[in-house]
Amino acid sequence: MTPHVDPQAGAAVKAADRAHVFHSWSAQGLIDPLAVAGAEGSYFWDYEGNRYLDFTSGLVFTNIGYQHPKVVAAIQEQAAKLATFAPAFAVEPRSEAARLIAERTPGDLDKIFFTNGGAEAIENAVRMARLHTGRNKVLAAYRSYHGGTTTAINLTGDPRRWASDNGTSGTVHFWAPFLYRSAFYAENEAEECARALQHLEDTIAFEGPGAIAAIVLETIPGTAGVMTPPPGYLAGVREICDRYGIVFVLDEVMAGFGRTGKWFASEHFDVVPDLMTFAKGVNSGYVPLGGVAISGAIAETFEKRPYPGGLTYSGHPLACAAAVATIQVMEEERVVENAAHIGETVIAPGLRELAERHPSIGEIRGTGMFWALDLVKDRETREPLVPYNASGAANAPMAAFGAACKKNGLWPFINMNRTHVVPPCNVTEAEAKEGLAVLDIALSAADEHTTAA
Repeated sequence: MTPHVDPQAGAAVKAADRAHVFHSWSAQGLIDPLAVAGAEGSYFWDYEGNRYLDFTSGLVFTNIGYQHPKVVAAIQEQAAKLATFAPAFAVEPRSEAARLIAERTPGDLDKIFFTNGGAEAIENAVRMARLHTGRNKVLAAYRSYHGGTTTAINLTGDPRRWASDNGTSGTVHFWAPFLYRSAFYAENEAEECARALQHLEDTIAFEGPGAIAAIVLETIPGTAGVMTPPPGYLAGVREICDRYGIVFVLDEVMAGFGRTGKWFASEHFDVVPDLMTFAKGVNSGYVPLGGVAISGAIAETFEKRPYPGGLTYSGHPLACAAAVATIQVMEEERVVENAAHIGETVIAPGLRELAERHPSIGEIRGTGMFWALDLVKDRETREPLVPYNASGAANAPMAAFGAACKKNGLWPFINMNRTHVVPPCNVTEAEAKEGLAVLDIALSAADEHTTAA
């Protein structure tokens, strides 16, 4: 689709936004949101006619790209048939979405509780775990993000938690493995895994095993840096949970539905949690939808005992119709396989080539369509290119990198000292190479702030 140039319309959209829209995670007077005129596939464009290759997939949710015609048609068809209905009834798109999701979740995660997004999924997963165990404490990792609602933000391990952390949520944080910036002084993955598991065991011992309802982990942490856990770690957490009667919750909100080259990231580790949260890629964000996939044992807890939770729009027909169509598209067009293939044959080798030329790249991490570049001032010391949670002038190197990306037609996903490479899972080889070429240009701006400059 050719972008339609209409600066006057764009100015009106921007003016209304600045007058009335309150944006998340922002100082309202310091932001300048782009007025978007349209989007299709892996691209979006503004009213000035500037087109951008989206290496963010929105917020890592447009796994099938923008405006897929089959999903748009499914939403239109459902709207004409039954646009909405209360959650207490059985309606076809809700039942079919649950069936298709349960077919793809690991193990016996065969019951699906629908929410409107990922944060609500975490809220309800924790509530289920607490009621199932009769315990209150929940353990979560630093370097994590689980959502912006009360329980989810307290579980979160990045600075977005700080303003809302009241210290009374029953949440305890611990260090998960991350060899490149190890909290355990490990020298290899085996040491990192063993020491991280021992640290978790020690945390449990001092917090009281009988007080802990759940351990919540992103299977592969997303916004915090795409840090694939070392072999054996998630299996070790599973064993610890089994030993102490703790519910194991995997957060697949970002990593699920093809993002890592598997339907769910847990498949890479052959681990089945007790509860699994999802959202984002389940219908590529076309209509808000999330949920919790529930094991047989936890579902049994609520067979005769009412579950004290629900949402007015749980399993909304339009959202579920979009999920059904999205899953069908992913099967028909082999989107999961494409994510794995392009990740292995284009993104991975392309990023390695960039690392050979750019001293600002400290480490490359990822799989499928889920990658991060850890940018540094000095490869030897691994000092981040900008300080932790930097803002203003301190964040200038990353701002310069981002500006160079946008100037050359790429919209980057930037968080702290990292840029993530997370295009739609059906990105083409040509599009992936186009994005890598722009990264090559933009990384020169980051290189100017390294000790090698």
